[in-house]
Amino acid sequence: MVPTRNNGSMRVVFVTAELAPVAAVGGLAAAAAGLVKELRVLGVEVDVVMPDYGGIELADEQAVDLDVPAWVGTASIRYGVHDDVGRLHLVRAEGLARPHPYLQPSGEGWPDNADRFFRFARSVAAWIEAEPPDVVHLNDWHSGPVLAALSTAPPTVLSIHNLAYQGTSDARWLTRIGPRGRHYEWWGATNPLSGAIALADRIVAVSPNYAAEIMTPEGGFGLDEPLRQRWDAVGGILNGIDTDVWNPAADPLIAAPFDRRELTSREGNRTDLIDRLHLGSADSWPPLAAVVTRLTDQKGIDLIEPIVPLLADIPMRLAMLGSGDADLAARLHELAVQHPEHFAFVEGYDETLSHLLFAGSDFYLMPSRFEPCGLTQMQAMRYGSIPVVTAVGGLVDTVPDADADPRRGLGFVAARARGEDVLAALFRAVRRIRDPRRRGALQRRGMAVDWSWRDPALAYRAVYRDLIG
Repeated sequence: MVPTRNNGSMRVVFVTAELAPVAAVGGLAAAAAGLVKELRVLGVEVDVVMPDYGGIELADEQAVDLDVPAWVGTASIRYGVHDDVGRLHLVRAEGLARPHPYLQPSGEGWPDNADRFFRFARSVAAWIEAEPPDVVHLNDWHSGPVLAALSTAPPTVLSIHNLAYQGTSDARWLTRIGPRGRHYEWWGATNPLSGAIALADRIVAVSPNYAAEIMTPEGGFGLDEPLRQRWDAVGGILNGIDTDVWNPAADPLIAAPFDRRELTSREGNRTDLIDRLHLGSADSWPPLAAVVTRLTDQKGIDLIEPIVPLLADIPMRLAMLGSGDADLAARLHELAVQHPEHFAFVEGYDETLSHLLFAGSDFYLMPSRFEPCGLTQMQAMRYGSIPVVTAVGGLVDTVPDADADPRRGLGFVAARARGEDVLAALFRAVRRIRDPRRRGALQRRGMAVDWSWRDPALAYRAVYRDLIG
């Protein structure tokens, strides 16, 4: 079950609920896939283990039963090679196989989500006991209970991708999940993340600024005190993006490939985007902003609604692609009907359109209330779209304000996640790009940054080595 190691390499068990493109819901999937891919390039032997949601094909497949407590039921792990992600381990246990990792067709969460992932974590712990790795790397609450079952755990890293989701369940699990279950008690309930915070050797948030935010009452979602108690184990490593997929010079999904040396080629994408969305003339003015997002309160989409009637006065056009909250979607559809020359909304997710929105827009708008790291602002800058963001989480780490820091600035930052602050940042952005020279400088600067997973993977490998000693 464990491949032969290269001399001097380390074996890391990487536990995740999502992995793109095998099972992808949010940023966790992309981050897990990108990091694992680059760690393997660096020579780290990474065994990825995730739930078997069903329908996942593996080549050279083998399987082994797992020795788990009776409450888990029958559990096994099958492993082999996946066409897209390479070596992959899939846990089979009661309730894990579902058409969506978390949600019913109605959009509500599966009522037994906590039970499902407790079984998953306990099964992973049994596998780790049988084949101990050099390092265990856990991701978010779904894998947090692994440490409850391991009386003597290998060195462990816990990555926090989004602290808002904690998987809290009732207290009956405290006596079930393992000999260290008491660490998971949280206000009379069982919190998979609080226990992992207490027991992991290193806690890594997905950006340096987010690491600081989660230790505050405002950003800690109730877990700021446990994190402050572990302050010396908490750090931040900024996520990366897959720069092979997000490469404007060789992107088959956009109308006109381009690079930072020849930005005039970019205009073909702008024309194609405006024509496709029926946003008036493809003239260079007024500028075009894009949004590619989930429709949730976190993403600040409600802050955009009152701005839409003001787009003609800024002046600006806005194109949005997203899915999620049905009420938000309905209101956005209505705004698109009311302001057809300045606002277009496409509900759902369209891979081709998402690439074209980055390649054809002048600005990328991201008014998040909180943002652990954010990937789309980096994807946008890779394509020469100038970000307009709020001063939260990883957006602070990736987007220096061009007015505050003219030499290093990459975009425009609203001080707070409030409508008036976002509107002010948009006005500043439009004023700046009236000068083609200054606009081109901002675009080229963002495109020149190395947004790849190389540096993050090196940082994680250094953490692993430090833990191994």
